[in-house]
Amino acid sequence: MAADIKSLRNRIKSVDSTLHLTKAMGLVASSKIRKATESMLKSRSYACAIGEIIDVLTTSSECAKSPYMQKRDDSKIKIIIIAGDRGLAGGYNANVFRLAKEYQNCEFIPVGKRACDRFGEGFFSAEYFSSQDALQLSDKLCREFTEGHFDKLGIISTKYISMMSQEPFIQWVLPLEKSKNKKSVSMVFEPDELTILNDAVREYVAGLITACVRESFASEVAARRCAMDSAGKNAQEMIDELQLSYNRARQDAITQELTEIVAGSGV
Repeated sequence: MAADIKSLRNRIKSVDSTLHLTKAMGLVASSKIRKATESMLKSRSYACAIGEIIDVLTTSSECAKSPYMQKRDDSKIKIIIIAGDRGLAGGYNANVFRLAKEYQNCEFIPVGKRACDRFGEGFFSAEYFSSQDALQLSDKLCREFTEGHFDKLGIISTKYISMMSQEPFIQWVLPLEKSKNKKSVSMVFEPDELTILNDAVREYVAGLITACVRESFASEVAARRCAMDSAGKNAQEMIDELQLSYNRARQDAITQELTEIVAGSGV
């Protein structure tokens, strides 16, 4: 009986330590949510703005000559895969890697520590991935694409739907697709549409990469916050159950001792 009481006491201490850890991690995630969401919204707005310009340019017959709009056989594919820097974020990282398994024989460019651990060298941090990092990566990828080193470029990231819901998806970036939505615009491009498109693609790809990284990080923080809240509730329920068992064990031990004392005094 004494061994059971000691075991229960140790388990309560262990679960209580876990509860303190989950609360601390939940508070850290909460402190990052606002800044991460603001960065996500700004990057998303920029990507949408430059995307509208690209959509206008791709409808031009002159831009069909651009190397960025040439269809290929898709035998060589590169995918930028964005995962988290840390674990304990529910199914966030696992969902990203599950989607990546659908694309075999691809070259992955990882962003985030968990992605680097799985796919090799890349950008070690998603949280501190900068716009300059995105521009350097974009320059390299655009140059390699025009030189024929690969045929198709995609980005696997996570879409932020709400605090409770985040969804991994893949977005194909290169080659550019001709926009199906013909918009009546009064833009005048100098010197010509083809030159502007070829120059703007690098900024466009960099903007998409930045937006995807920012949105993925916001999704990671939200997923971690929800995971820590759930873990905290489970830990508290476990402590309550263990405390109840501990009290019952102590009561049984006291009752047994009293019974032995009474029995001994009556001999």
